[in-house]
Amino acid sequence: MPSAEGKENIAACAIIDPFQAPYEYVQRGDLIIGGMMSQLACLTDELHFSEQPKIKFVDQLITISKKYQNVLSLVFAVKVINENPQILPNISLGFHIYDSYENARITHQNTLNLLSATEKIISNFRCDSQKNLIAVIGGLKPDTSVHMATILGIYKMPQISSCVLAPAMNIQLQFPSFYRMVPNEVHQYKGIVHLLQYFQWIWVGIVASDNDNGERFMQTLIPMLSKHGICTAFKEKTPSVSNALENFSSLELIRAKSSVIVTHVKVLVACADTQTMTSLLWMTYYFSLLEDVTQMSMGKVWILTAEWDFSFETRLRGMDMQLFNGALSFAIHSNEVMGFTKFLQNLHPNSAKGDGFIRNFWQQAFNCLLSDSNEPMDNTDTCTGQEKLESLPGALFEMSMTSHSYSIYNAVQTIAHSLHTIFRPKNGVERNRFNHQNLQPWQLHPFLKNISFNNSAGDFVSFDENGELAGGFDIINWVTFPNHSFLRVTVGRINPQAVQGQEFTMNEEAITWHNIFNQVLPLAVCNDHCHPGYSRKKKEGLPFCCYDCALCPDGMISNQNDMNYCFKCQETQFPNKNRDQCISKILHFLSFSEPLGICLAVLALSFSLITALVLGVFTKHWDTPIVKANNRDLTCSLLISLFLCFLCSLLFIAKPHIVTCCLRQTTFGILFSFAVSCVLAKTITVVLAFMATKPGSRMRKWVGKTFTNSILLACSFIQTCICTVWLSTAPPFLEFDMYSMTEEIVVKCNEGSISMFYGVFGYLGFLASVSFAMAFQARKLPDSFNEAKFITFSMLVFCSVWLSFVPSYLSTKGKYMVAVEIFSILASSAGLLGCIFFPKCYIIIMRPDLNSKNQIIGRNQ
Repeated sequence: MPSAEGKENIAACAIIDPFQAPYEYVQRGDLIIGGMMSQLACLTDELHFSEQPKIKFVDQLITISKKYQNVLSLVFAVKVINENPQILPNISLGFHIYDSYENARITHQNTLNLLSATEKIISNFRCDSQKNLIAVIGGLKPDTSVHMATILGIYKMPQISSCVLAPAMNIQLQFPSFYRMVPNEVHQYKGIVHLLQYFQWIWVGIVASDNDNGERFMQTLIPMLSKHGICTAFKEKTPSVSNALENFSSLELIRAKSSVIVTHVKVLVACADTQTMTSLLWMTYYFSLLEDVTQMSMGKVWILTAEWDFSFETRLRGMDMQLFNGALSFAIHSNEVMGFTKFLQNLHPNSAKGDGFIRNFWQQAFNCLLSDSNEPMDNTDTCTGQEKLESLPGALFEMSMTSHSYSIYNAVQTIAHSLHTIFRPKNGVERNRFNHQNLQPWQLHPFLKNISFNNSAGDFVSFDENGELAGGFDIINWVTFPNHSFLRVTVGRINPQAVQGQEFTMNEEAITWHNIFNQVLPLAVCNDHCHPGYSRKKKEGLPFCCYDCALCPDGMISNQNDMNYCFKCQETQFPNKNRDQCISKILHFLSFSEPLGICLAVLALSFSLITALVLGVFTKHWDTPIVKANNRDLTCSLLISLFLCFLCSLLFIAKPHIVTCCLRQTTFGILFSFAVSCVLAKTITVVLAFMATKPGSRMRKWVGKTFTNSILLACSFIQTCICTVWLSTAPPFLEFDMYSMTEEIVVKCNEGSISMFYGVFGYLGFLASVSFAMAFQARKLPDSFNEAKFITFSMLVFCSVWLSFVPSYLSTKGKYMVAVEIFSILASSAGLLGCIFFPKCYIIIMRPDLNSKNQIIGRNQ
C-alpha cells in the first residue's frame, strides 16, 4: 500500500494529469512533423470489467530523463533541415510533440490531438487553421506504435517508428502506412545466436517481460538457440512495473525471482524493453538490501536487445551500476552527428519556447526545483537554470546521440528528403501539382518507399521492401565506473548487407568484462568442457547441453572441446597417447640404418667373405687329395651358390621396391635349390662311388660328371620353372599395410600368389628331405671316401632351420618377419658351409700331413 509520502505523490500526479495539461513541444512551420515520445510513465492498476474503467495512479509518474534526448533529437533534426538551403529552401518545417506516457488511452488521445487543428478533438473535420501535419514519428515501444497506427492508418498518415520489435508479424499488410527506422528484428535474433556461438556460451538464461512482446521474444529466440546447440537454463518473465513496485518489497517474491539475479548461470539474455529493465533494476535495488546475495548477483554477462540505452529512472540515480559492467547490447547502428553536442550545451530551462518537457526534465535530472515551481520544496535545492547537462551521469543523460535518438534524427531526415524529392523541379520544370499547402500525407508514401540518401553523419539511409531500415546492428560493450559514469564501446557489428560470411564481426580484444572475471573469457556451460580426447555423453533427464565426458575408444580421437563423437584418423595417421591429435605414421621396413639391419647385413657380408676365402683355399689346393675327393666341380659350384645365397639376403634389407619384391623370393628359391641340388649330387656321388668300388658292380658307368651335372641342372630347372610361372601369372608386388601396426605403415612385398610362394618353399623342402635321407643312409661309409656324415649334419641343420622358420615367420609382423627369413637364409647357408667345409679346411690348413693319397690309402687299409 502507498505510504503517506506516496499519497502526496499521487496528488502530484493529479496536478499534471495528462488529460488536462498534456506535455507537448510545439514549433510552427509550413509543414508539421508530429512526434510521440515517452519521457514520463504513469503506473496504473490493471483494468477490471467488474468496475467502470478509470485511471487510478498507484504511484507518482516515473521520469526517465534520458528519453528527453529523443525529443531533442527531433528538434535538432528540424533545426538542421531548416538551416540547410539545399533542402526545402522555401519551406519551413515545424513539429508538434506529445508524450505518450506509455499508456494506451493517453496515446490514443494524443494521436487524435495531433490530427486535430483545434484544442477540442473533432475527427474528420478540416478547417482553415489546419496544421498541415505531413507525417508522425513514434513510438519507441511496439504497443505504443500499434496504438498510433490504428488511428493514423485510417488517414494514411505516414508513421515512422523506432521500436526495435515489430508490432506485428505482417506489419506492412496490417498497417501499410507504417515504417520502421529500425532493421528487421530477425537480424537481431541471428546476432544473438552468432554472439553466443562466437564465445561458445551454450548455457544461458532468458529474461523477458510478462506480456505479448516478451512471449513473442521467447517463442522466437529459444527455438533458434536450440537449433544451434544452445540450451536455455531457465526462462523468467518479469512482472509489470506496478506489480514490481507493490510486491518487490516482499521477501518471498524476491526469493521466488532469485533465478534471474542470483542464479549461477553466467550469461543472461534479456529482452531489454522498459518493463523488463525497470523490473530488473527494482529487483537489483531490493537485492542490494540483502547482504548474503549481493555478491552472488554480481559477475554476470548481460546480453541486451536494442531497446536498452542504459537509462535509469530518476528515483534509482544512486543505484550501483556495477551489475551491468561488461554487458553486451545490440544497438541500431549510429554515428556521431556534428553540432548535436553544442546544441545540448546551449540548452537551459528558459531557452526554448513551447517546450513543455524541459521543466520536469530539469527538475528530475538535477534533483532540484525551479524557483517558479508550485511544488513543495522540502529538502530540495533550488535550480539555478545554469546547471550543465554534461555533469549528469550517463544513466540520466548523455551528451552524445544515442541509437534511439539517431533513429529519430534519421526519421526527420527521411521525411525532409522525401519532401525535397516531391518539390524538386524535374527537368527544369516545377511540379505544380505539389505544393506545401495542398500536399496530402498519403502522397508522401511512394517517395518514402523509394527513399535513399546519405545523412549528415555519412550513413546511407533507405527502406527495404518491408518498410524497415535497410541496415544492421552495432554490438556495444558497456563499461561502468563507481562514479556512475560509463563508456559505450562498439565491439562488433551485424551487417546483413555484407558479403556472405562477414555478416557478423567481433573485436574480442576491445571487450572489457565484469571485474569479477579478471579479463578472462566467462564460461557459460552446464558443466565443464569435454577436452580433446573425450566425447560428450548425454545425461539422462537433462538438456542436451548437460553431459558427461567419455574417453575416446582405441584408434579414435577428438581434437576439439565438446565433440559429440570421436573419429578415426586417416589411414596414414594414428592417435597420440592423449587421443587428441593424429600423428603421421612412419614407414616400417628393415633398414640398413637400424641396428637389426646393420647386424644382418654384417653377418651376410661376413659369411660371404668366409665363403669366398674357403673357395680361395680350395682353389689354391685344387690338386690335393682332399679337394679331389667327391667331385671338385660340385664343391666349387656349391661354394659359389652359398656365396650368392649369403648375398641374396641383402635383397630383403632396405625399403622394398617392385623390382626387389620380384627378385627376393625367386632369387632365393633358385639359388637355394641350386645349392641343395649340389648337396644332393654330392650325396649321390658318395653313394655311387662306394658302390662302384665293389667287384663286378655296374654302378661305375653312373659315376662321372655327366650324371652329377644332369642331377644339378634338372633339380635347378624345376625350381626355375616354378619361379617363372610365378612371375608370369601373379608376381609379388609392393604393398603398404596400414592396419597391422598402429603407429607405422608396413612397407612390404605381397607375395602375389601364396600358393606359388609355398610351392617354391615346398620344392626346396623336398630336395632337402631327399638329400638328408640319402646322406643319412650313407653316413657310416668309410671316412676316407665319405662326405655323407658331414652332409647329414648340414642337412639336419638346414631342415631344422627351415622347419622352425614357418611358425616364426607366421607369428611376426613387418620388418621382423623379413628379419626371420634373412636369419633363416643365413643360418641354413652357414650350416651347409660349416658342416661340409670346416672339417676339410681344418685338414688343409691345420693338418696338411693328412692331406695325402698315402695317408688316405693307409687309413683305408
